[in-house]
Amino acid sequence: MSADGATASEDRVALVSGGSRGLGRLLVERLLAEGWRVATFSRSANDFVKDLQAERGDRFLWEAADLGDPDALRGVVRTTVRRFGRVDLLVNNAAVLHQELFLTTSRKQTETLIASNLLAPITLAQACARAMTRQGGGQILNISSINAIRGYRGVAVYAATKAGLDGFSRSLARELGAFNIRVNSLVPGFFDSDMTEEVTERNRERIQRRTPLGRLGTMNEIADAVLYLISPASSFITGQSIVVDGGITC
Repeated sequence: MSADGATASEDRVALVSGGSRGLGRLLVERLLAEGWRVATFSRSANDFVKDLQAERGDRFLWEAADLGDPDALRGVVRTTVRRFGRVDLLVNNAAVLHQELFLTTSRKQTETLIASNLLAPITLAQACARAMTRQGGGQILNISSINAIRGYRGVAVYAATKAGLDGFSRSLARELGAFNIRVNSLVPGFFDSDMTEEVTERNRERIQRRTPLGRLGTMNEIADAVLYLISPASSFITGQSIVVDGGITC
């Protein structure tokens, strides 16, 4: 048995939120390639999901669920455990980005961001942690953002949710360490994704000038960091916020 409770690579089960597109999709693909059984959810099934259901249905599970529906999120965890018998890894990847100056941000939009980016990961973590304590261990990895540690205009509420996620990760690591459950936060900088598609060329150039490595990251580089943090090579790492940003926050 490994330090995180799984007995063999083919037995490991991962739940990735928002696995139908972007970074979540890439993580689903790479986890499957590494031998994991993978569950994910989104509001609707796209072609990527349908193809995996047809081709890898024995090792892939998709459920329809919305980040704002805690009962549905708990249902996804129950279905994952019922289907695969365990859950060894939760990657809280799904999030909502809303850019607007704070003084004009509505209460409704604020509540949506908090529900999607903070309450949903907490709900999923609690449901998964309960399963992990029964099976002897596991891992929770929360995907945060450099907005949690640096101030940027127009993302105050989003930044608050991500900073909350980092604090949650550290406290949860303290609570769950005794159950052989590791909890970490990955803090990506600017990288090419659906969230950065709308960045103007002028802003992209400004970001690249401020980044010591002189470029945006790639999704594969973020995925590489995820795979490291869930690997045996990081078995003594917990309660940490690991920044992967090309040096822009240094």
